[in-house]
Amino acid sequence: MNLYSRKQGTKIVLFILASLIIGVSLFYSNRIVNKIRNEERQKVRLWSNAIQNKADLVAYTQKLFETLRSEERKKVKHWFMAISILTSNETNDLDQKTFKLLTDIISDNTTIPIIVVDDKGEVVIEKNILENSAPTDSILSAELEKMKKAFPPLEIEYTKNKRQYLYYRESHIFRELQQVMDNLINNFISETVINSASVPVIFTDGSHEKVIASGNIDSIVINTPELLAAMIEEMSEQNAPIKVALEQEDHYIFYKDSFILTQLRYYPYIQLVAIAVFLLISYLLFSTFRNAEQNQVWVGMAKETAHQLGTPLSSLLAWKDVLESQGVDKSTLKEMGNDIKRLEVITARFSKIGAAPELSPRKMLPIINAGVDYLKPRIPRTVEINISAEDANTAAKINIQLFEWVLENLIKNAVDAMQGSGKIDINLQSKGAEVIIDITDTGKGIPANKQKTVFEPGYTTRKRGWGLGLTLVKRIIEDYHKGKIFVKHSEPGVGTTFRILLRA
Repeated sequence: MNLYSRKQGTKIVLFILASLIIGVSLFYSNRIVNKIRNEERQKVRLWSNAIQNKADLVAYTQKLFETLRSEERKKVKHWFMAISILTSNETNDLDQKTFKLLTDIISDNTTIPIIVVDDKGEVVIEKNILENSAPTDSILSAELEKMKKAFPPLEIEYTKNKRQYLYYRESHIFRELQQVMDNLINNFISETVINSASVPVIFTDGSHEKVIASGNIDSIVINTPELLAAMIEEMSEQNAPIKVALEQEDHYIFYKDSFILTQLRYYPYIQLVAIAVFLLISYLLFSTFRNAEQNQVWVGMAKETAHQLGTPLSSLLAWKDVLESQGVDKSTLKEMGNDIKRLEVITARFSKIGAAPELSPRKMLPIINAGVDYLKPRIPRTVEINISAEDANTAAKINIQLFEWVLENLIKNAVDAMQGSGKIDINLQSKGAEVIIDITDTGKGIPANKQKTVFEPGYTTRKRGWGLGLTLVKRIIEDYHKGKIFVKHSEPGVGTTFRILLRA
Protein backbone atom coordinates (compact mmCIF):
# COMPACT_ATOMS: atom_id res chain seq x y z
CA MET A 1 0.00 0.00 0.00
CA ASN A 2 2.90 2.35 0.71
CA LEU A 3 4.28 1.80 -2.78
CA TYR A 4 0.89 2.52 -4.31
CA SER A 5 0.38 5.59 -2.13
CA ARG A 6 3.79 6.96 -3.08
CA LYS A 7 3.03 6.32 -6.73
CA GLN A 8 -0.28 8.14 -6.52
CA GLY A 9 1.31 10.99 -4.59
CA THR A 10 4.06 11.31 -7.19
CA LYS A 11 1.45 11.44 -9.96
CA ILE A 12 -0.43 14.19 -8.15
CA VAL A 13 2.75 16.23 -7.62
CA LEU A 14 3.78 15.81 -11.27
CA PHE A 15 0.29 16.76 -12.41
CA ILE A 16 0.34 19.90 -10.26
CA LEU A 17 3.81 20.86 -11.55
CA ALA A 18 2.75 20.24 -15.16
CA SER A 19 -0.39 22.31 -14.62
CA LEU A 20 1.65 25.16 -13.14
CA ILE A 21 4.13 25.08 -16.03
CA ILE A 22 1.33 25.01 -18.60
CA GLY A 23 -0.57 27.72 -16.75
CA VAL A 24 2.43 30.03 -16.47
CA SER A 25 3.38 29.39 -20.10
CA LEU A 26 -0.13 30.09 -21.32
CA PHE A 27 -0.44 33.17 -19.11
CA TYR A 28 2.84 34.63 -20.34
CA SER A 29 2.26 33.80 -24.00
CA ASN A 30 -1.32 35.04 -23.78
CA ARG A 31 -0.06 38.28 -22.29
CA ILE A 32 2.38 38.75 -25.16
CA VAL A 33 -0.27 37.80 -27.71
CA ASN A 34 -2.73 40.27 -26.20
CA LYS A 35 -0.13 43.01 -26.36
CA ILE A 36 0.66 42.28 -30.01
CA ARG A 37 -3.04 41.90 -30.76
CA ASN A 38 -3.82 45.27 -29.17
CA GLU A 39 -1.05 46.90 -31.21
CA GLU A 40 -2.37 45.25 -34.35
CA ARG A 41 -5.90 46.33 -33.47
CA GLN A 42 -4.68 49.87 -32.88
CA LYS A 43 -3.03 49.80 -36.30
CA VAL A 44 -6.36 48.74 -37.81
CA ARG A 45 -8.13 51.56 -35.98
CA LEU A 46 -5.57 54.08 -37.21
CA TRP A 47 -5.99 52.76 -40.74
CA SER A 48 -9.77 52.96 -40.42
CA ASN A 49 -9.60 56.53 -39.10
CA ALA A 50 -7.16 57.54 -41.83
CA ILE A 51 -9.41 56.05 -44.51
CA GLN A 52 -12.42 57.80 -42.99
CA ASN A 53 -10.56 61.13 -42.96
CA LYS A 54 -9.43 60.64 -46.55
CA ALA A 55 -12.97 59.73 -47.53
CA ASP A 56 -14.23 62.92 -45.90
CA LEU A 57 -11.53 64.88 -47.74
CA VAL A 58 -12.49 63.30 -51.05
CA ALA A 59 -16.15 64.04 -50.41
CA TYR A 60 -15.37 67.64 -49.46
CA THR A 61 -13.17 68.06 -52.53
CA GLN A 62 -15.94 66.68 -54.70
CA LYS A 63 -18.35 69.14 -53.15
CA LEU A 64 -16.02 72.03 -53.98
CA PHE A 65 -15.57 70.59 -57.44
CA GLU A 66 -19.32 70.49 -58.00
CA THR A 67 -19.56 74.09 -56.76
CA LEU A 68 -16.92 75.13 -59.28
CA ARG A 69 -18.78 73.29 -62.03
CA SER A 70 -22.00 75.07 -61.06
CA GLU A 71 -20.26 78.45 -60.99
CA GLU A 72 -18.85 77.89 -64.46
CA ARG A 73 -22.29 77.05 -65.78
CA LYS A 74 -23.69 80.19 -64.18
CA LYS A 75 -20.89 82.17 -65.78
CA VAL A 76 -21.74 80.73 -69.18
CA LYS A 77 -25.40 81.59 -68.70
CA HIS A 78 -24.50 85.16 -67.69
CA TRP A 79 -22.24 85.45 -70.72
CA PHE A 80 -25.08 84.09 -72.86
CA MET A 81 -27.54 86.64 -71.46
CA ALA A 82 -25.07 89.47 -71.97
CA ILE A 83 -24.31 88.52 -75.56
CA SER A 84 -28.03 88.03 -76.24
CA ILE A 85 -28.82 91.57 -75.03
CA LEU A 86 -25.91 93.19 -76.85
CA THR A 87 -26.77 91.49 -80.16
CA SER A 88 -30.45 92.49 -79.94
CA ASN A 89 -31.92 95.66 -81.48
CA GLU A 90 -32.59 97.10 -78.03
CA THR A 91 -29.06 98.13 -77.15
CA ASN A 92 -29.94 101.82 -77.69
CA ASP A 93 -32.24 101.62 -74.70
CA LEU A 94 -29.39 100.61 -72.38
CA ASP A 95 -27.78 103.15 -70.14
CA GLN A 96 -24.03 103.48 -69.99
CA LYS A 97 -23.61 101.55 -66.71
CA THR A 98 -25.65 98.60 -67.90
CA PHE A 99 -23.83 98.52 -71.20
CA LYS A 100 -20.48 98.51 -69.39
CA LEU A 101 -21.68 95.75 -67.05
CA LEU A 102 -22.65 93.56 -69.98
CA THR A 103 -19.37 94.17 -71.79
CA ASP A 104 -17.46 93.40 -68.57
CA ILE A 105 -19.30 90.10 -68.24
CA ILE A 106 -18.29 89.17 -71.77
CA SER A 107 -14.69 90.26 -71.39
CA ASP A 108 -14.28 88.65 -67.95
CA ASN A 109 -14.67 85.18 -69.41
CA THR A 110 -11.05 84.27 -69.98
CA THR A 111 -11.23 80.55 -69.19
CA ILE A 112 -14.41 78.93 -70.50
CA PRO A 113 -14.14 77.84 -74.17
CA ILE A 114 -17.11 79.23 -76.15
CA ILE A 115 -18.11 78.96 -79.80
CA VAL A 116 -21.11 80.81 -81.30
CA VAL A 117 -22.41 79.61 -84.66
CA ASP A 118 -25.18 80.92 -86.89
CA ASP A 119 -28.12 78.91 -88.13
CA LYS A 120 -25.94 77.69 -91.03
CA GLY A 121 -23.32 76.29 -88.68
CA GLU A 122 -20.74 78.93 -89.46
CA VAL A 123 -18.58 80.10 -86.54
CA VAL A 124 -19.48 83.64 -85.59
CA ILE A 125 -17.58 83.96 -82.29
CA GLU A 126 -14.88 81.83 -80.67
CA LYS A 127 -13.35 82.51 -77.32
CA ASN A 128 -10.73 80.80 -75.11
CA ILE A 129 -10.16 77.92 -77.54
CA LEU A 130 -6.41 78.42 -77.51
CA GLU A 131 -4.55 80.46 -74.93
CA ASN A 132 -2.09 82.50 -77.03
CA SER A 133 -3.07 82.02 -80.69
CA ALA A 134 -6.06 81.94 -82.99
CA PRO A 135 -7.38 78.43 -83.68
CA THR A 136 -7.48 77.00 -87.18
CA ASP A 137 -10.68 75.81 -88.82
CA SER A 138 -9.83 72.18 -88.08
CA ILE A 139 -9.23 72.95 -84.40
CA LEU A 140 -12.49 74.89 -84.21
CA SER A 141 -14.35 72.03 -85.87
CA ALA A 142 -12.89 69.45 -83.45
CA GLU A 143 -13.59 71.67 -80.45
CA LEU A 144 -17.16 72.26 -81.61
CA GLU A 145 -17.78 68.51 -81.77
CA LYS A 146 -16.54 68.13 -78.19
CA MET A 147 -18.83 70.94 -77.05
CA LYS A 148 -21.85 69.38 -78.74
CA LYS A 149 -21.23 66.19 -76.77
CA ALA A 150 -20.65 68.07 -73.49
CA PHE A 151 -23.74 70.32 -73.15
CA PRO A 152 -26.82 71.27 -75.23
CA PRO A 153 -26.42 74.66 -77.03
CA LEU A 154 -27.93 77.90 -75.78
CA GLU A 155 -30.05 79.70 -78.43
CA ILE A 156 -29.43 83.39 -79.12
CA GLU A 157 -32.20 85.33 -80.86
CA TYR A 158 -30.22 87.59 -83.17
CA THR A 159 -33.22 88.83 -85.16
CA LYS A 160 -36.72 87.56 -85.59
CA ASN A 161 -35.65 85.38 -88.47
CA LYS A 162 -32.11 84.60 -87.44
CA ARG A 163 -30.78 82.44 -84.65
CA GLN A 164 -27.33 81.88 -83.26
CA TYR A 165 -26.22 78.98 -81.04
CA LEU A 166 -23.74 79.13 -78.19
CA TYR A 167 -21.67 75.98 -77.48
CA TYR A 168 -19.34 75.61 -74.52
CA ARG A 169 -17.57 73.12 -72.25
CA GLU A 170 -15.59 73.16 -69.05
CA SER A 171 -12.61 75.43 -68.80
CA HIS A 172 -9.03 74.26 -69.00
CA ILE A 173 -8.71 74.86 -65.27
CA PHE A 174 -11.78 72.76 -64.59
CA ARG A 175 -10.51 69.92 -66.76
CA GLU A 176 -7.17 69.99 -65.02
CA LEU A 177 -8.96 69.90 -61.70
CA GLN A 178 -11.05 67.02 -63.04
CA GLN A 179 -7.84 65.09 -63.77
CA VAL A 180 -6.55 65.90 -60.31
CA MET A 181 -9.85 64.72 -58.84
CA ASP A 182 -9.74 61.46 -60.79
CA ASN A 183 -6.18 60.86 -59.61
CA LEU A 184 -7.24 61.62 -56.05
CA ILE A 185 -10.07 59.07 -56.24
CA ASN A 186 -7.82 56.45 -57.83
CA ASN A 187 -5.13 57.04 -55.21
CA PHE A 188 -7.74 56.86 -52.48
CA ILE A 189 -8.98 53.49 -53.74
CA SER A 190 -5.40 52.21 -54.10
CA GLU A 191 -4.46 53.31 -50.59
CA THR A 192 -7.62 51.69 -49.26
CA VAL A 193 -6.89 48.37 -50.93
CA ILE A 194 -3.11 48.35 -50.49
CA ASN A 195 -2.96 49.15 -46.78
CA SER A 196 -0.12 48.94 -44.30
CA ALA A 197 -2.32 47.17 -41.79
CA SER A 198 -2.81 44.18 -44.14
CA VAL A 199 -6.54 44.46 -43.56
CA PRO A 200 -8.80 42.40 -45.84
CA VAL A 201 -10.91 45.09 -47.56
CA ILE A 202 -13.67 45.23 -50.17
CA PHE A 203 -14.65 48.49 -51.91
CA THR A 204 -18.20 48.30 -53.34
CA ASP A 205 -20.88 50.50 -54.82
CA GLY A 206 -24.08 51.40 -52.99
CA SER A 207 -25.71 48.06 -53.78
CA HIS A 208 -22.89 46.13 -52.05
CA GLU A 209 -22.86 43.79 -55.07
CA LYS A 210 -20.44 45.44 -57.49
CA VAL A 211 -16.84 45.27 -56.28
CA ILE A 212 -14.78 48.23 -57.41
CA ALA A 213 -11.58 47.06 -55.75
CA SER A 214 -10.43 44.60 -53.12
CA GLY A 215 -7.30 43.74 -51.19
CA ASN A 216 -6.07 40.72 -49.19
CA ILE A 217 -9.12 38.76 -50.38
CA ASP A 218 -9.04 35.56 -52.42
CA SER A 219 -10.16 36.17 -56.00
CA ILE A 220 -12.47 33.15 -55.74
CA VAL A 221 -14.43 34.95 -53.02
CA ILE A 222 -14.69 38.11 -55.12
CA ASN A 223 -15.88 36.22 -58.20
CA THR A 224 -18.43 34.03 -56.36
CA PRO A 225 -21.59 35.97 -55.40
CA GLU A 226 -22.50 33.65 -52.51
CA LEU A 227 -19.02 33.79 -50.99
CA LEU A 228 -18.83 37.54 -51.55
CA ALA A 229 -22.16 38.12 -49.78
CA ALA A 230 -21.04 35.95 -46.86
CA MET A 231 -17.72 37.81 -46.62
CA ILE A 232 -19.44 41.22 -46.68
CA GLU A 233 -21.86 40.07 -43.97
CA GLU A 234 -18.96 38.82 -41.85
CA MET A 235 -17.12 42.12 -42.29
CA SER A 236 -20.25 44.12 -41.43
CA GLU A 237 -20.70 42.17 -38.19
CA GLN A 238 -17.08 42.77 -37.21
CA ASN A 239 -16.73 46.44 -38.23
CA ALA A 240 -19.21 49.06 -39.40
CA PRO A 241 -18.56 49.83 -43.10
CA ILE A 242 -17.08 53.21 -44.03
CA LYS A 243 -19.42 55.23 -46.26
CA VAL A 244 -17.72 57.22 -49.02
CA ALA A 245 -19.42 59.60 -51.46
CA LEU A 246 -17.64 59.47 -54.82
CA GLU A 247 -18.94 61.06 -58.02
CA GLN A 248 -22.32 61.78 -56.45
CA GLU A 249 -22.82 58.13 -55.48
CA ASP A 250 -22.45 56.36 -52.15
CA HIS A 251 -19.74 53.73 -51.93
CA TYR A 252 -18.82 51.48 -49.01
CA ILE A 253 -15.57 50.14 -47.61
CA PHE A 254 -15.94 46.79 -45.83
CA TYR A 255 -13.04 45.45 -43.80
CA LYS A 256 -12.22 42.97 -41.07
CA ASP A 257 -9.33 42.04 -38.82
CA SER A 258 -6.13 41.10 -40.58
CA PHE A 259 -5.07 37.47 -40.93
CA ILE A 260 -2.26 38.09 -38.43
CA LEU A 261 -4.74 39.48 -35.90
CA THR A 262 -7.01 36.48 -36.41
CA GLN A 263 -4.06 34.15 -35.87
CA LEU A 264 -3.09 35.99 -32.70
CA ARG A 265 -6.64 35.67 -31.38
CA TYR A 266 -6.56 31.88 -31.66
CA TYR A 267 -2.87 31.37 -30.91
CA PRO A 268 -3.26 30.64 -27.14
CA TYR A 269 -5.86 27.97 -27.87
CA ILE A 270 -3.70 26.42 -30.59
CA GLN A 271 -0.76 26.48 -28.19
CA LEU A 272 -2.86 24.77 -25.50
CA VAL A 273 -3.94 22.06 -27.95
CA ALA A 274 -0.32 21.60 -29.11
CA ILE A 275 0.89 21.23 -25.52
CA ALA A 276 -1.94 18.81 -24.73
CA VAL A 277 -1.17 16.70 -27.82
CA PHE A 278 2.54 16.71 -26.95
CA LEU A 279 1.84 15.62 -23.39
CA LEU A 280 -0.60 12.95 -24.57
CA ILE A 281 1.90 11.55 -27.07
CA SER A 282 4.64 11.66 -24.44
CA TYR A 283 2.40 9.89 -21.93
CA LEU A 284 1.46 7.22 -24.46
CA LEU A 285 5.09 6.67 -25.43
CA PHE A 286 6.25 6.41 -21.82
CA SER A 287 3.30 4.15 -20.99
CA THR A 288 4.21 1.93 -23.93
CA PHE A 289 7.84 1.77 -22.82
CA ARG A 290 6.77 1.13 -19.23
CA ASN A 291 4.39 -1.64 -20.26
CA ALA A 292 7.08 -3.17 -22.45
CA GLU A 293 9.50 -3.13 -19.52
CA GLN A 294 6.85 -4.61 -17.24
CA ASN A 295 6.16 -7.34 -19.77
CA GLN A 296 9.84 -8.15 -19.94
CA VAL A 297 10.03 -8.29 -16.13
CA TRP A 298 6.91 -10.46 -15.94
CA VAL A 299 8.17 -12.86 -18.59
CA GLY A 300 11.66 -12.96 -17.16
CA MET A 301 10.47 -13.64 -13.60
CA ALA A 302 7.96 -16.25 -14.77
CA LYS A 303 10.49 -18.12 -16.90
CA GLU A 304 13.09 -17.98 -14.15
CA THR A 305 10.54 -19.22 -11.56
CA ALA A 306 9.53 -22.11 -13.81
CA HIS A 307 13.20 -22.93 -14.35
CA GLN A 308 13.99 -22.79 -10.61
CA LEU A 309 11.02 -25.01 -9.74
CA GLY A 310 12.06 -27.64 -12.29
CA THR A 311 15.09 -28.93 -10.35
CA PRO A 312 13.41 -29.48 -6.93
CA LEU A 313 10.38 -31.02 -8.67
CA SER A 314 12.59 -33.65 -10.29
CA SER A 315 14.18 -34.36 -6.91
CA LEU A 316 10.78 -34.62 -5.18
CA LEU A 317 9.60 -37.13 -7.76
CA ALA A 318 12.74 -39.21 -7.16
CA TRP A 319 12.33 -39.01 -3.37
CA LYS A 320 8.67 -40.09 -3.73
CA ASP A 321 9.83 -43.20 -5.57
CA VAL A 322 12.44 -43.87 -2.87
CA LEU A 323 9.84 -43.50 -0.08
CA GLU A 324 7.42 -45.72 -1.96
CA SER A 325 10.10 -48.46 -2.24
CA GLN A 326 10.68 -48.23 1.51
CA GLY A 327 7.02 -48.96 2.31
CA VAL A 328 5.95 -45.51 3.53
CA ASP A 329 2.21 -45.10 4.20
CA LYS A 330 0.34 -44.92 0.88
CA SER A 331 -2.06 -42.17 2.03
CA THR A 332 0.92 -39.99 2.88
CA LEU A 333 2.49 -40.71 -0.50
CA LYS A 334 -0.81 -39.89 -2.20
CA GLU A 335 -1.00 -36.45 -0.58
CA MET A 336 2.65 -35.92 -1.39
CA GLY A 337 1.86 -36.83 -5.03
CA ASN A 338 -1.01 -34.38 -5.10
CA ASP A 339 1.25 -31.57 -3.93
CA ILE A 340 3.89 -32.54 -6.50
CA LYS A 341 1.24 -32.44 -9.22
CA ARG A 342 0.19 -29.03 -7.91
CA LEU A 343 3.76 -27.82 -8.18
CA GLU A 344 3.88 -29.15 -11.73
CA VAL A 345 0.73 -27.17 -12.52
CA ILE A 346 2.27 -24.02 -11.00
CA THR A 347 5.44 -24.58 -13.00
CA ALA A 348 3.37 -25.00 -16.17
CA ARG A 349 1.51 -21.76 -15.39
CA PHE A 350 4.72 -19.77 -15.06
CA SER A 351 6.14 -21.32 -18.21
CA LYS A 352 3.15 -20.07 -20.21
CA ILE A 353 3.69 -16.43 -19.18
CA GLY A 354 5.11 -14.48 -22.13
CA ALA A 355 4.00 -17.01 -24.76
CA ALA A 356 0.70 -17.13 -26.61
CA PRO A 357 -1.32 -19.75 -24.73
CA GLU A 358 -3.37 -22.31 -26.58
CA LEU A 359 -7.07 -21.55 -26.18
CA SER A 360 -9.80 -24.12 -26.78
CA PRO A 361 -13.55 -24.28 -26.04
CA ARG A 362 -14.08 -25.78 -22.60
CA LYS A 363 -17.14 -26.34 -20.44
CA MET A 364 -16.72 -23.85 -17.63
CA LEU A 365 -18.79 -25.41 -14.82
CA PRO A 366 -16.59 -28.53 -14.34
CA ILE A 367 -13.46 -26.36 -14.38
CA ILE A 368 -14.87 -23.99 -11.75
CA ASN A 369 -16.03 -26.92 -9.60
CA ALA A 370 -12.58 -28.55 -9.81
CA GLY A 371 -10.84 -25.32 -8.84
CA VAL A 372 -13.16 -24.76 -5.88
CA ASP A 373 -12.81 -28.39 -4.75
CA TYR A 374 -9.04 -28.00 -4.68
CA LEU A 375 -9.21 -24.78 -2.64
CA LYS A 376 -11.85 -25.80 -0.08
CA PRO A 377 -9.47 -27.91 2.05
CA ARG A 378 -6.94 -25.08 1.97
CA ILE A 379 -9.19 -22.20 3.17
CA PRO A 380 -10.99 -21.73 6.50
CA ARG A 381 -14.11 -23.82 6.97
CA THR A 382 -15.99 -20.68 7.95
CA VAL A 383 -15.93 -19.60 4.30
CA GLU A 384 -18.91 -20.82 2.27
CA ILE A 385 -18.58 -21.11 -1.53
CA ASN A 386 -21.70 -21.45 -3.69
CA ILE A 387 -21.65 -22.10 -7.46
CA SER A 388 -24.61 -21.50 -9.79
CA ALA A 389 -25.00 -21.74 -13.56
CA GLU A 390 -27.85 -20.97 -15.95
CA ASP A 391 -26.57 -23.68 -18.31
CA ALA A 392 -24.23 -26.49 -17.24
CA ASN A 393 -22.94 -26.75 -20.82
CA THR A 394 -21.80 -23.13 -21.06
CA ALA A 395 -18.37 -23.13 -22.73
CA ALA A 396 -15.66 -20.52 -23.33
CA LYS A 397 -12.31 -20.40 -25.12
CA ILE A 398 -9.73 -20.67 -22.34
CA ASN A 399 -6.43 -22.13 -21.29
CA ILE A 400 -7.37 -24.32 -18.30
CA GLN A 401 -4.15 -23.90 -16.33
CA LEU A 402 -4.16 -20.09 -16.63
CA PHE A 403 -7.88 -19.77 -15.90
CA GLU A 404 -7.53 -21.93 -12.78
CA TRP A 405 -4.82 -19.50 -11.67
CA VAL A 406 -7.25 -16.60 -12.12
CA LEU A 407 -9.97 -18.39 -10.14
CA GLU A 408 -7.54 -19.27 -7.37
CA ASN A 409 -6.30 -15.67 -7.01
CA LEU A 410 -9.81 -14.18 -6.95
CA ILE A 411 -11.05 -16.67 -4.31
CA LYS A 412 -7.97 -16.15 -2.13
CA ASN A 413 -8.41 -12.36 -2.37
CA ALA A 414 -12.08 -12.76 -1.39
CA VAL A 415 -11.10 -14.91 1.62
CA ASP A 416 -8.57 -12.25 2.70
CA ALA A 417 -11.20 -9.48 2.26
CA MET A 418 -13.63 -11.44 4.50
CA GLN A 419 -10.86 -12.09 7.05
CA GLY A 420 -11.49 -15.85 6.89
CA SER A 421 -15.27 -15.80 7.42
CA GLY A 422 -18.10 -15.15 4.96
CA LYS A 423 -19.69 -16.30 1.74
CA ILE A 424 -18.50 -16.43 -1.85
CA ASP A 425 -21.01 -16.78 -4.72
CA ILE A 426 -19.82 -17.77 -8.19
CA ASN A 427 -22.42 -17.30 -10.95
CA LEU A 428 -21.93 -18.57 -14.51
CA GLN A 429 -24.07 -17.36 -17.43
CA SER A 430 -23.82 -16.69 -21.15
CA LYS A 431 -25.04 -13.72 -23.15
CA GLY A 432 -24.63 -13.83 -26.90
CA ALA A 433 -20.99 -14.43 -27.77
CA GLU A 434 -19.84 -13.74 -24.20
CA VAL A 435 -19.52 -15.93 -21.13
CA ILE A 436 -20.05 -14.02 -17.87
CA ILE A 437 -18.59 -15.12 -14.54
CA ASP A 438 -19.48 -13.10 -11.43
CA ILE A 439 -17.54 -13.73 -8.21
CA THR A 440 -19.19 -12.05 -5.21
CA ASP A 441 -17.85 -11.94 -1.64
CA THR A 442 -19.15 -10.52 1.63
CA GLY A 443 -15.87 -8.83 2.51
CA LYS A 444 -14.99 -5.28 3.47
CA GLY A 445 -15.48 -3.90 -0.07
CA ILE A 446 -13.42 -1.51 -2.17
CA PRO A 447 -13.81 2.29 -2.03
CA ALA A 448 -15.15 3.82 -5.25
CA ASN A 449 -11.95 5.79 -5.88
CA LYS A 450 -9.88 2.59 -5.71
CA GLN A 451 -11.98 0.31 -7.92
CA LYS A 452 -10.06 1.12 -11.10
CA THR A 453 -6.64 0.93 -9.49
CA VAL A 454 -6.92 -2.43 -7.73
CA PHE A 455 -5.49 -4.09 -10.85
CA GLU A 456 -2.36 -1.91 -10.88
CA PRO A 457 0.97 -3.40 -9.73
CA GLY A 458 1.73 -2.60 -6.10
CA TYR A 459 -1.85 -2.09 -4.92
CA THR A 460 -2.53 -4.19 -1.80
CA THR A 461 -4.28 -3.85 1.55
CA ARG A 462 -2.10 -6.42 3.27
CA LYS A 463 1.04 -5.44 5.12
CA ARG A 464 3.07 -8.22 3.54
CA GLY A 465 1.28 -8.25 0.21
CA TRP A 466 3.08 -7.69 -3.09
CA GLY A 467 0.06 -6.27 -4.89
CA LEU A 468 0.56 -8.55 -7.94
CA GLY A 469 -2.35 -11.00 -7.67
CA LEU A 470 -5.03 -8.91 -9.39
CA THR A 471 -2.48 -7.51 -11.84
CA LEU A 472 -1.69 -11.07 -12.90
CA VAL A 473 -5.41 -11.85 -13.12
CA LYS A 474 -6.02 -8.87 -15.40
CA ARG A 475 -3.06 -9.78 -17.59
CA ILE A 476 -4.23 -13.39 -18.01
CA ILE A 477 -7.85 -12.47 -18.80
CA GLU A 478 -7.29 -9.43 -21.04
CA ASP A 479 -3.90 -10.08 -22.68
CA TYR A 480 -3.99 -13.86 -23.07
CA HIS A 481 -7.73 -14.59 -23.28
CA LYS A 482 -8.77 -11.28 -24.96
CA GLY A 483 -11.52 -10.96 -22.38
CA LYS A 484 -12.26 -8.39 -19.71
CA ILE A 485 -12.31 -8.21 -15.91
CA PHE A 486 -13.54 -5.35 -13.75
CA VAL A 487 -15.20 -4.48 -10.47
CA LYS A 488 -18.90 -4.75 -11.25
CA HIS A 489 -20.04 -3.54 -7.85
CA SER A 490 -18.50 -2.88 -4.47
CA GLU A 491 -19.76 -1.33 -1.27
CA PRO A 492 -17.61 -0.83 1.82
CA GLY A 493 -18.73 -3.18 4.61
CA VAL A 494 -21.03 -5.16 2.27
CA GLY A 495 -18.85 -6.86 -0.31
CA THR A 496 -17.48 -6.86 -3.84
CA THR A 497 -18.41 -8.43 -7.17
CA PHE A 498 -15.75 -9.05 -9.82
CA ARG A 499 -17.02 -9.76 -13.33
CA ILE A 500 -15.11 -11.77 -15.95
CA LEU A 501 -16.10 -11.66 -19.62
CA LEU A 502 -14.77 -14.42 -21.89
CA ARG A 503 -15.31 -15.29 -25.53
CA ALA A 504 -17.71 -18.19 -26.09
